[in-house]
Amino acid sequence: MDPIVEVVAFILGFIGWVMVGISLVNRYWRTSTVDGSVITTSTIYENLWMSCATDSTGVHNCREFPSLLALTGYIQASRALMITSVVFGTFGLVAALIGIKCSKAGGDNYVLKGRIAGTAGVLFILQGLCTMVSVSWYAFNITREFFDPLYAGTRYEIGEGLYIGWCSALLAIIGGACLTCSCKMDTREKYPLSHQTRGTVYSGPAPARSGIASTYDRKAYV
Repeated sequence: MDPIVEVVAFILGFIGWVMVGISLVNRYWRTSTVDGSVITTSTIYENLWMSCATDSTGVHNCREFPSLLALTGYIQASRALMITSVVFGTFGLVAALIGIKCSKAGGDNYVLKGRIAGTAGVLFILQGLCTMVSVSWYAFNITREFFDPLYAGTRYEIGEGLYIGWCSALLAIIGGACLTCSCKMDTREKYPLSHQTRGTVYSGPAPARSGIASTYDRKAYV
């Protein structure tokens, strides 16, 4: 596999990992909607950790969620998935730095480096899947409450934090897939004809006999 593809995959995984961190601390996972409101005096926006409000004068106030156990189940699950995603991405970056061919960290054992690169690809894919499930689950609950005619609470719309999370998940999955395919293709290219050499028949000239017996012919024994 071309080392340039591995470097591009590593860069995609790194950007995805950075964007996961940005999405995790972003305050705008959901914002209160202005649909159906003639006069809006304040705007409420929330993420996984806190709820904030800002008025028409620009003054805002934020408070952290007081209790973890009192939170809705999908918020707790989204927290766990996002933290797991950051952990997977961290280990994936370390493994990718060792496994890519242009790195000297893993020595010259390219078979081992290919396996490490494949492991890094799997970790990047897991990072992307965790992020994708987290932000998609959160967005599903936003849309479900928004279109529920019986819901009496504050209606929210999807915030920019979720879009950042979707982009990071996509980049991480693409980078991980490239590294995983790189590992498989290196194994195939190392032994391309191993299945053809087992049944080959030698068609060259017969080897010459060595020793004293080669100087005699059949007449010597009659």
